[in-house]
Amino acid sequence: MKKTVLLSIVFLVSILIACSGSDTYRGEWKATDTKGEKSKITFEAKSFVFTDSTGKSKKFNYTQNSIKTENGVETYGIVLEDGRKYELNFPKANDESQGIIKDENGKLIYAIGRKDYISYEDVFGLK
Repeated sequence: MKKTVLLSIVFLVSILIACSGSDTYRGEWKATDTKGEKSKITFEAKSFVFTDSTGKSKKFNYTQNSIKTENGVETYGIVLEDGRKYELNFPKANDESQGIIKDENGKLIYAIGRKDYISYEDVFGLK
């Protein structure tokens, strides 16, 4: 009986943790869109705040629905409460200070950096 209860608790805790955003991307990011517009995105465990270049902010609730790691490259899937899906991709192995945000079709939405505003070319070392 105790084993069953313990296993149930471990299972429920793991489900709750899986739905929360990863520590990898929690915190503030400087984001640059494909047109060069600068914004900030601050990720919390189950929501994020998007602040545009004029200072206007909007909060979105999300759940994390996937984690993929291949050759040290990490990709996290998130789903907004309205059903929109995005991927946060960190294309440099073992470097989570720069990344990109793509929509569910793989289209680049933002290049993100912890310290500076960066471009897509910066993330992939094309400059």
